[in-house]
Amino acid sequence: MDAVELLERYRRGDRAFSGLRLVDIELLQANLSGTDFSHSDLRQARLGRTHFTHSSFTQADLSEALLWGADFTEAQCAQAQLRDADLSGAVFVNANLSGANLIKAILCGVNFQRANLSQALLIDADLRPTSDQQTNLIGANLQGANLSYAHLSGAQLAQANLSGAKLCRASLWQSFRPDAPKTDLSEANLQGADLSYADLTGAILRGANLQGADLTGAALTQADLARTTLPDELMQN
Repeated sequence: MDAVELLERYRRGDRAFSGLRLVDIELLQANLSGTDFSHSDLRQARLGRTHFTHSSFTQADLSEALLWGADFTEAQCAQAQLRDADLSGAVFVNANLSGANLIKAILCGVNFQRANLSQALLIDADLRPTSDQQTNLIGANLQGANLSYAHLSGAQLAQANLSGAKLCRASLWQSFRPDAPKTDLSEANLQGADLSYADLTGAILRGANLQGADLTGAALTQADLARTTLPDELMQN
């Protein structure tokens, strides 16, 4: 199926595009809200600024796709393959990306507010300067990911793997709103992470592993450090 046929079928009311081979398809700035692309092959597709609100990409393959500025609000993307995809400026508010493969994906400026990325693979992903308020990243693998200057206030990162991640000047502080959740890094693996000048004010680091992490200039005021493994130089002070 080519782009012309797909858009015509959508215009006639068809929303079922599951299991299709759509490699290298171009659908720029289209409105495809409410569609089902689950299990479809969309490798290297060019889908910039297209609207996919309330759509399903469950187990779809979007590897190396160009998805900059696309709107995936409340989309179902569980276990989707997004390796090496360019998602710069995309919107995933309330979206489900649990178990998705985002290894080496470009995620600069993505809005993951209240999105579910639990158990997602984000190894070596570029998340500068992503705004992740109240994002569910429980158990996600962010090894080597670049989160420099990211805003992670209220993010849930319990048991996440952030070993070797770059979090220089990242904001992980507790929001001042009385109803706002604390940033939760309990039992997270932060071995060798760059947390220089990061703001961890009020964050939950209970049981986290910070061995070998760079905490130069980091703010830890009122942070919960119970059972936290700190770098050797801090343990000696």
